[in-house]
Amino acid sequence: MRLSPLPTVMLEPLVRASLLEDLGRAGDLTTDAIVPQEYQAGTVLVARQSGVVAGLDLAMLAFHLIDPDVEISVERADGCNVVDGEIIASVVGPARAILTAERTALNFLCHLSGIATATASIVAAVRGYGAKIVCTRKTTPGLRAVEKYAVRAGGGSNHRFGLDDAILIKDNHIALAGGVRPALERARRAAGHLVKIEVEVDTLAQLEEVLGFAPDAVLLDNMSLPDLRRAVAIVGGRAITEASGGITSHTARAVAATGVDLISIGRLIHSAPVLDIGLDHRAHDCLSNEQDLVNCPLRSSTVR
Repeated sequence: MRLSPLPTVMLEPLVRASLLEDLGRAGDLTTDAIVPQEYQAGTVLVARQSGVVAGLDLAMLAFHLIDPDVEISVERADGCNVVDGEIIASVVGPARAILTAERTALNFLCHLSGIATATASIVAAVRGYGAKIVCTRKTTPGLRAVEKYAVRAGGGSNHRFGLDDAILIKDNHIALAGGVRPALERARRAAGHLVKIEVEVDTLAQLEEVLGFAPDAVLLDNMSLPDLRRAVAIVGGRAITEASGGITSHTARAVAATGVDLISIGRLIHSAPVLDIGLDHRAHDCLSNEQDLVNCPLRSSTVR
């Protein structure tokens, strides 16, 4: 299935804010002092380790917001697997713009590709079972939409985007409401006809009580594998079953084997290591001669 990109109107505020944070009050002092305004540069985004690409639209937007004359040709789109040394995209245009936008572009691309790669690893681990891998609301403030997009790029699925997506009744809600019954009754009265209701349980006894109120989904939190198997049998298809609680790439397959419908994992986003991607610039002595760019050797660039 083709990955649907996020609209530019959603991405631009994020990229613009990141560029403004980097440019500060005086702009790129280093580049403006060293690189003549008329210089052109040919560069490539290169994977320095294997993984899954995500975030190219944000990276491209970073270059274009600095200078719309920067031209980008994508070789490996979001959702594609790459190996060490593989070219992801070429970036050609005004040298100043490329150098100024480079770190912002790579920050987004490396971070989101890391999430996509971590997700793909766990999706592969549960292949053959029916369980979907889903993320949570444990996201970086301000970046939730793009981080959840990266999960989709890695083959995962999204849980609710925010508190307004669905009703998820957790243990604290139940305690403050005075029990499962009043919590669910109040939720039913307040929910619109399109709003789903999920309830968190951590024991089989709680599960049996909750099922009496016909929730749309049950969140089976920190249950042992035997209890998860028993919980799936108890539910018997009457609700969506979701397992959560410290699940990793090493334990996900065993959890999927219990028959749960969803496996939610916060570490897909909050603990995913970045994917190492670099922007390789062509030799400095070619920058002033646009005709010679194609024949110039590459040199590795790391911008801190």
